[in-house]
Amino acid sequence: MSDAAPRSSGIARWLPAVGWLRSYNKSWLRGDIVAGITLGAYLLPAGLGDASLANLPPEAGLYACLFGGLVFWIFCSSRHTVVTVTSAISLLVGASLGEITNDTTRFGALAACTALLVAVIAFIAWLARAGSIVNFISESVMVGFKCGVALFLASTQLPKLFGIHGAHGNFWVNSTNFIKHLHETNLTSLTVGGIALGVLILGKIFLKNKPVALFVVLGGIMSAGWLGLEARGVKLLGNVPHGLPQLGLPGVLEWGNWAAALQDLNNLVPLAFACFLLGAVETAAIGRTFAAKHGGRLDANQEFLALAFSNLAAGLGRGLPISGGMSQSLVNEGGGARTPLSGAFAAGIILVVVIFFSHFLATLPQPVLAAIVLVAVAGLFKLSTLKELWRTDRLEFIVAIAAIIGVLGQGLLRGVMIGAIISLVLLIRRASRPHVAFLGRIPGTERFSDRERHPDNELIPGVTIFRPESGLFYFNMDHVRDTILDRVRAEPTPPKVVLLDLSAAPSVDLHSAHMLGALGDELTETGIRVQAVEARSSVRDRLRSEGVDEKLGGINRFASVAGAVEGFNRINEVAE
Repeated sequence: MSDAAPRSSGIARWLPAVGWLRSYNKSWLRGDIVAGITLGAYLLPAGLGDASLANLPPEAGLYACLFGGLVFWIFCSSRHTVVTVTSAISLLVGASLGEITNDTTRFGALAACTALLVAVIAFIAWLARAGSIVNFISESVMVGFKCGVALFLASTQLPKLFGIHGAHGNFWVNSTNFIKHLHETNLTSLTVGGIALGVLILGKIFLKNKPVALFVVLGGIMSAGWLGLEARGVKLLGNVPHGLPQLGLPGVLEWGNWAAALQDLNNLVPLAFACFLLGAVETAAIGRTFAAKHGGRLDANQEFLALAFSNLAAGLGRGLPISGGMSQSLVNEGGGARTPLSGAFAAGIILVVVIFFSHFLATLPQPVLAAIVLVAVAGLFKLSTLKELWRTDRLEFIVAIAAIIGVLGQGLLRGVMIGAIISLVLLIRRASRPHVAFLGRIPGTERFSDRERHPDNELIPGVTIFRPESGLFYFNMDHVRDTILDRVRAEPTPPKVVLLDLSAAPSVDLHSAHMLGALGDELTETGIRVQAVEARSSVRDRLRSEGVDEKLGGINRFASVAGAVEGFNRINEVAE
């Protein structure tokens, strides 16, 4: 089955569910139901754990998964992607809201308002068809960001695991506090958390994509009563409200208090943009993974619409920002899901728990919840990927380390911004320094290719051939010109002809056209003839309109590298 919904006219263009529901095969229903039950069991502890990361009450995570899940499947284009609270976004929300206000009673309203802002940003991105923006965050930046998040997360959860007081600062403050109070460890808390951690790790190894975390939660709840853990100093989760919340706008958007509301919105916009950026990149990456595995094509713009409506539902339902979750999506796929309907079934499971069984969660030990969180995000720290970057691309490795340091030293929100800036700077740097190939003839042929990659390519005596492998613009033309001039000047014997193969330059702007003309003049003054060949029609038109074509030996659609070399050889033979 195709992973992406087929493109169609009318309402199905922005409601993919309409398309695949029309052709729904009843034989898929069993797989979707089983996957939905498995996924619901997996989402419950994940929702509780990620809510604690955001310093929110546990029900906020459940509400976000519930209301977002009821909507996401209708709009998404991927068959297996699951929308959920994620560790990275939850941690970002918790750390950032702590900088905005010290009033923890307002956290829930601010988090819900952030989800609404994410919905607005995602909807604008969908209207602008800005799906390509997810490509502006490089993979190396994402690797570094996730590694930083994993380390920061460990610094916040280890105190809960050991039953000691935790700090509320950056990674270094939290780590220092943990080491300083390590002697205060509650052995009962550490034992309970350690057992839960061990079971979860074994489940990861031997029972992949199974709801092991759910059984750990149930075991923790039962052990709290049987063993009297609270009397032994073990902190429990506490009261979880029964039933559904009152749907509507969060308190920070109350009518009549517009000045305060605008101030809150102004403070939340950077956080919302960072959450959207993380969610968009993660959701697109998940969709691309399943599209490559199952076939089909991911519509990144359609995922923006799905994120918009699911975050709108989460915000109105007193939740927090959500996005596609990789581990949850893998559980969904492994459970046998055939269509996004499995996400709706999972939301139904959460709905039943929230309405009828939420009070049982009150006795869940905090060390068990910390163990669940630690295991859930352990996959964020990709040491093997860092090693691979070190071995294959030192620049990308440095970028990843910079992103890690940004997260650990400046916090998650600034870490996201630092990562985005690093990605853009790296993109600009690469665009400003395109490769200029030095060509040689492939032995036994009339074709020419990059001599740097193929040193056995033959040099043509008296001819130096260059091929800029990029469009030529004002920000990269200096590099192209300097590369050509430096190579020509480095030749032991100056060439008689410099050929410019423009076949790999799809466009030339006004500034670059004049610089090419100046390059032609400069080389001509030293007795070197310049000939541009294989230029595309738009490039030929530009060079002619700016009056520089004659400085480049005349521009026509018939000139080729092989033809120019043959013409030069004929002239040489006649001269001899």
